[in-house]
Amino acid sequence: MTNTMTKVFIVDDDPAVRDSLSLMIEQEGFQVEAFDSAEAFLAVGPTDCCGCAIIDVRMSGMDGLQLQDEMVKRGMRLPIVFLTGHGDIPMSVRAIKAGAVDFLTKPVTREKLLGCVRAAIQSGERLLAQAARLQEAQSLLAELTEREREVMSLAVLGHPNKEIARRLDISHRTVEIHKARIMHKTGAVNLLDLARMAHEGGFVRTLEGQ
Repeated sequence: MTNTMTKVFIVDDDPAVRDSLSLMIEQEGFQVEAFDSAEAFLAVGPTDCCGCAIIDVRMSGMDGLQLQDEMVKRGMRLPIVFLTGHGDIPMSVRAIKAGAVDFLTKPVTREKLLGCVRAAIQSGERLLAQAARLQEAQSLLAELTEREREVMSLAVLGHPNKEIARRLDISHRTVEIHKARIMHKTGAVNLLDLARMAHEGGFVRTLEGQ
């Protein structure tokens, strides 16, 4: 797997570790950017970059777990692989629960590390694709009028046109017109596609919470 557009960020206060990891990962065809502290990494603040971060746990200043917490707060969707010589089970459990892809303890084989990096990059690609679908769905749904949203909300929950008309006190024909406009504005090819879009845009969750 070689992708020059994919970047791996290394955050470790040991220069020897940074150099060896950088060389290993660059040999796999990935771009590498290394930082000697969590603070230096956050100053760059990559948000929608395709790739992953390899982070040490114990560093001077902000440690790796604190960095992970800060990344979550900032909405940084970059997958994390922890690589440390000072890990323990509670620490690894906390890291994984907070979203880390893996928690590796040194020494680790080249094959194991690169396998985790590839898995993290694939995870990041899925997250970016999901974010793109969410943004597109929200943008399309924002074009709907209030009445069209009401019709859509009932339609995606499975209510037939007659029931929608009764609930909204409008004619059956008016419901059909609204649904046609909804499909045109959103580009949905059928009701199932519209329901998927409503779900990805967070619209369905809003309805379920009512």
